[in-house]
Amino acid sequence: MSIWVVIAGAATALLVGGPLGALAASANLGSRSADDPARERSSLARVRDGGLARLRAGTQERRRVAFTIAAIALAAKMARADGDASAAEFATFQRLFQVDAPETDNARRFYDLAKKSMAGFESYAEQVATLLGDGSPMLEDLLDALWLIAETDGFHPGEIDYLDQVAARLGFDAAATARIRARHTGPAQDDPWAILGVRPGADAAALRTAYHALVRQYHPDRHLAEGVPAEFIRVTESRMAVINAAYARVTGKSG
Repeated sequence: MSIWVVIAGAATALLVGGPLGALAASANLGSRSADDPARERSSLARVRDGGLARLRAGTQERRRVAFTIAAIALAAKMARADGDASAAEFATFQRLFQVDAPETDNARRFYDLAKKSMAGFESYAEQVATLLGDGSPMLEDLLDALWLIAETDGFHPGEIDYLDQVAARLGFDAAATARIRARHTGPAQDDPWAILGVRPGADAAALRTAYHALVRQYHPDRHLAEGVPAEFIRVTESRMAVINAAYARVTGKSG
């Protein structure tokens, strides 16, 4: 079943709980609670009770749903960071998450409600970090998706600051945040040694060790097993293709 069909279901709010569940409840009820503070507070209260306990149970389906709602919510909040919720950015979101035409309205409704919601991006980021857990590869997938969306129409300083703050809320330390940022904005994009995380001129053994560690960390199958929606897997496949190309470039052979 498509992830978009799942998150459009009325049970999503109960499945996820917390601010993400409140957003789902607002969208699925077709309400305008994000424009009505009293109604939104009521919606938040209904799904928050017991929400963290449900989150910590962390089933794969719950992770999959929360990951997708968090991606929508955090992308929408980012649109406010640069003051321009561009159609191009939403189109990139549609491409990354393979939103088919019949499901576009559901995704757009979530996106628009999240933009106007009282809940801050901090609450969305902290909730999804609680659910996915420290060290989950899904956290980096989520952050990468946001960077790819921000790239669409050029980086705005407000977006970069926002993404660094999201990274901190997701549990990334300063070094990891800088590494991910450089992957999208810095010379590491064109440096195969930096992509592999080794010093230039490293020997074959060091290259193999680094490459196989990255394969274990970023292989799409691992991310699917963790709960990354199949609709999103093209991003992990693209990242793996970059790693494979870097290894081939410095060794003259594929993995």
